[in-house]
Amino acid sequence: MYNIRKLTEDLTWIGGIDRKIQKFENVYKINSGMNYNSYFLDCGATVLFDTVGRETSDVFFENLKHCLSGRKLDYVVVHHMEPDHSATLAEALNTNPEAKIIANAKTLQFISQFFPDNDYSDRAVTVKDGDEIELGTHKFKFIFAPMVHWPEVMFSFDETEGTLFSADAFGSYGAIDGSIFADCKDFDRELLNEARRYYTNIVGKYGMQTVAALGKVSAYEIKMICPLHSYVWRRDFDKIINCYKTWGTYTPEVKGVFILTGSIYGHTANVAEVLMTELDKRGIDSVILDASSADISDIIAMAFKYSHITIAAPTYNNSVYSPVEHALSELAAHGLSGRSFSVIENGTWAPAAAKNVLPVIESLKNCKIIGQTVTIRSSADDVSRSGIEVLAEAIENDIKENN
Repeated sequence: MYNIRKLTEDLTWIGGIDRKIQKFENVYKINSGMNYNSYFLDCGATVLFDTVGRETSDVFFENLKHCLSGRKLDYVVVHHMEPDHSATLAEALNTNPEAKIIANAKTLQFISQFFPDNDYSDRAVTVKDGDEIELGTHKFKFIFAPMVHWPEVMFSFDETEGTLFSADAFGSYGAIDGSIFADCKDFDRELLNEARRYYTNIVGKYGMQTVAALGKVSAYEIKMICPLHSYVWRRDFDKIINCYKTWGTYTPEVKGVFILTGSIYGHTANVAEVLMTELDKRGIDSVILDASSADISDIIAMAFKYSHITIAAPTYNNSVYSPVEHALSELAAHGLSGRSFSVIENGTWAPAAAKNVLPVIESLKNCKIIGQTVTIRSSADDVSRSGIEVLAEAIENDIKENN
């Protein structure tokens, strides 16, 4: 059965919802499903904005059929070619042979790569950055947003109704629950964490490109934002746009400490908890995640959220404990910058965690080391407790100096 939602008189959501998905991109955990947004415009011309992945193809094609009501499809606008949005593109084009494809040159290249058995070149309308096209009674402007988060990504702006089709930007993890509008949810309590996890995991490396895209769209009088995932925005745009400005510039949301730990037998975890207590005594907000059990998506999100990061890890194979090592490599791969780090290492006979952690930190842009490395020999004693207290004081002083 079709499942659609009217957004304006002319625009309808016709996407699909997957509540079974466990990992996004087969990497990042999903807590409450995902939705894949496709939109249909009926305005004297019939226009499809993007398609969906295979998991929700059945309801998507029912939705499209219902909206067309026996008419031909005139245009398909392709903003992003990642398969969670384009896996059904060839089927949509092949079942609607008169439809023109509106896309940029890089997108058309990707279409030929994903669907090499189909030649759509005679149906392509190639657009450039800033081009305008009239589709029925609506006028559109195309805004290139390369590397947010693929090189072919573009937005389109419906100048007639003020709707921004923003590809993966301004999306989120999590499936919609009846209402498709973000203003029906409590943003801070229900949407912020999943939006942060989504941006930092998927787009996080491309902060500079995100800021450039934000600069472009700031010139438009936006009345609705239609992303390819999660909820549609029809008011309070500053909530999500300001988050993207913060995340895109790698600006911490919280002056506090993210403690990333890994522990084999519990001794290093105990020291991390002691540090958390010492920070709390000083009025400093902190959070702990165990690299052995926490999902990498949460680790990345917390690293973007907090101003200070403490790595507390044992020695392992004359290096750093492998789950912590993996987490650090992910933070580097996601372009984290502008953070203050401190290090706690543990080792029974030859502590070596710090000498492997510090070069990774030093490779990150605009990051610094706070305090001296605290070295634990097997388990904490009075000397190491004193070292933790000194470290907590150094972190406190740095936060106050940079507040």
